[in-house]
Amino acid sequence: MRLSVCRHCRREGIKLFLKGDRCFTDKCAISRRTYAPGQHGQRRKKPSEYGLQLREKQKVKRIYGLRERQFRKIFGEAERSKGITGEMLLVLLERRLDNIVWRMGFARSLKEARKWVKHGHFLVNGKVVTLPSYTVQKEDKIAVHEKTRTINGIIETEEGAPRRGIPAWLKLEKEKMEGLVADFPGREQLTMPIEEQLIVELYSK
Repeated sequence: MRLSVCRHCRREGIKLFLKGDRCFTDKCAISRRTYAPGQHGQRRKKPSEYGLQLREKQKVKRIYGLRERQFRKIFGEAERSKGITGEMLLVLLERRLDNIVWRMGFARSLKEARKWVKHGHFLVNGKVVTLPSYTVQKEDKIAVHEKTRTINGIIETEEGAPRRGIPAWLKLEKEKMEGLVADFPGREQLTMPIEEQLIVELYSK
C-alpha cells in the first residue's frame, strides 16, 4: 500500500509543501491533524539532543526531496565553502535547478519540478539541462522550453504561482515564461523553520 506523503508533514510538524497547491487549501492533512502519524502519534516523548539533530536533518531532506547520499554530498560542499557551514548548506540546496523551477512557479511541487527537468523541459542560458541537481549561478536565465509552453500542466501551474509568491532573489518574466537568478538568498530570506546548526552538530560527531 502506498502511503500519502502528507505523513511526512505531520511527522515534522510543519507544511513541507509536498503536494503542491493542495497544501495551500483546507484539505491539507496537517491542518486537520496536527499530531504525528501512527498509533502513538499523539503521545510523543521529549526527544534527546541527538533525536533533535536527526529530526532536523530528516526534515530538511524531505523539504528538498533528497536521499542521504545526495544530502551528505551537498553538506560536504557547504563545509568546503567560504562562510557559515549551515547557511551555505541552505543556499546550496536553494540553488538546485529543480528548486529554482519550483520557486519560479513552473511546477506545483519539487517532485513535479524534478520530473519536468529530467524530461528536458527547461533551458539554462539557452541550453537544455536535464540534471535536477544542477547548481545555478548568479545571472543564470531559466526558461521553459519553447516546445513545452503549450503543456497544460505548465500553464495551470503558472496561473497558480502568485499564491505561493516568488522569492525576491529571483526575477520572473511571466509573459516570456523565463526567469533570472538575480542573486543568491541571504539567510533572512529563507523563511522555512529550519535550525541548520543542529545538522552541522549532527555531522560533526
